[in-house]
Amino acid sequence: MNRALRRAGTALTIAFVSTPAVAQSGSDPRFDAIASLTEAKMKEFGVPGVAIGILNNGVATTRGLGITNVEDPLPVTVHTVFPIASISKTFAATAIMRLVEQGKIDLHAPVRKYLPDFRVRDEAVSREVTVWHLVTHLGGWEGQVSGPDRGTETLKNFVESSTVTDLMQVAPPGAAWSYNNAGFSIAGRVIEAVTGTPINRAIRDLVFQPLGLEHAGTTAGEFIVQRFAAGHFTRNGTPVLQRPFVPSASVTAGGVGLCITDLLTYARFHLGDGTAANGQRVLKRETLESMRAVQAHKQSTDDDIGIAWHLRTVGGVHTASHGGTLSGHILLLEIVPERNFAIAILTNSNVGWRLIQDVERRALESYLGVTYARNQAIAHRGLVETLPNVEPLAKQPDFAPYVGTYARPSNTVVVRPDGNKLLVQERPNGNRTPPAEQPISFFGPDRAVITDGPDAGQSIEFVRDAAGRVKWVRVVGRVAVKLPSGASQGSKRPLSAISFSDMLGANSASLRQMLLNSVSLNATS
Repeated sequence: MNRALRRAGTALTIAFVSTPAVAQSGSDPRFDAIASLTEAKMKEFGVPGVAIGILNNGVATTRGLGITNVEDPLPVTVHTVFPIASISKTFAATAIMRLVEQGKIDLHAPVRKYLPDFRVRDEAVSREVTVWHLVTHLGGWEGQVSGPDRGTETLKNFVESSTVTDLMQVAPPGAAWSYNNAGFSIAGRVIEAVTGTPINRAIRDLVFQPLGLEHAGTTAGEFIVQRFAAGHFTRNGTPVLQRPFVPSASVTAGGVGLCITDLLTYARFHLGDGTAANGQRVLKRETLESMRAVQAHKQSTDDDIGIAWHLRTVGGVHTASHGGTLSGHILLLEIVPERNFAIAILTNSNVGWRLIQDVERRALESYLGVTYARNQAIAHRGLVETLPNVEPLAKQPDFAPYVGTYARPSNTVVVRPDGNKLLVQERPNGNRTPPAEQPISFFGPDRAVITDGPDAGQSIEFVRDAAGRVKWVRVVGRVAVKLPSGASQGSKRPLSAISFSDMLGANSASLRQMLLNSVSLNATS
């Protein structure tokens, strides 16, 4: 059949195929309702395939819906492998905590204890940054970078490359929470150094095999021998195959793939006492609990960060979760230890986040009886989300402290007043066309929401320094640092002439960085 005709026909007639649930009890009407909602949202948003699973009081129910690939459709089953993108970071943290228990890693030791030649652009940061900073997204350097796939040398090559050694320090370590893929790639290199094994084998030895994750892998070679959910993007409302599929080069930032059945097995472990299904002790209960303990607050939001886990309280119930975004896949794993509950949703579409947030919020209400509070300021956790229930303040704050140009290596964020409105625009470096300006309104202190346009409902967060000055803006979880007024839009002073100490003030002389080099973007969210 002609490929174009096959694609068009498939897109119009995607069959939402449901496989029997793998459950330890009879049919659960609540799960059936969630599955029906999922199917409705697949049709609404054009998501070709979904695997969904819920673990409730020890009973796991999973279901595959839709198809793996619009050009070569197979039903999604409970054993279909999805690349889980940044959910992989929790696997990396699990491996690290095993090594902590074995006395091979100290979370609060400098990275240089394990990687003596480690450096980023700032020497003081290079000396002092710890493993803890890596696994909490608090290193402070630009994090949306990656390196090429070099097989077993990938992470070594990345850490030693100029991509890392010249990383722009956007904030001092710990000063401004900012989602950081590079930190988890460096953490992966630490794992390699202390185990003496390549990261693919280390993750298999430390996590996959002890937990009995039969379909888990970290390479395209492992994925291709499984039924695999190919990624898709939406074009004019129609799902189109993402071609080619490019797995994350960094296992620890986003390179794990597995099926919904394995992911619920993993969730069950994290809800438990540290033993695997076969009774083997993998971690101590208190170690698992420490991973979900608050390590730092995500400023200007209501969320916190644990060791890899993103922490959020919904209706008084504490959740730990991680999302993922990679090559036309959007995914979520959320665990609720105090209620012995977990939900996982895996999609093969770049608009899957819209489905995920609707289904997740309904599941939390149905199973746990909790809903989001009005003006609850949710933070980035690896996938795009809109604020669940937001009402802007009747009286908006003075715009002056927020106005300015904020910089990252890949783009600037311009915040400017327009009458009684405040506008935000991300401007990519180079010759790429910037998106339109978008209006924002404040709904709390330093917390704003986009009120119109394609990103309406998404959060914009402003972060202050120790002196109380607005110093950063956070967009989709990543901070950009405010430039001095002389470097704002319209200034003739080049970015290359502006030092990082200029941006952070005279008291930050140890962080003298230059806003020069742009860096390659990592598709992992």
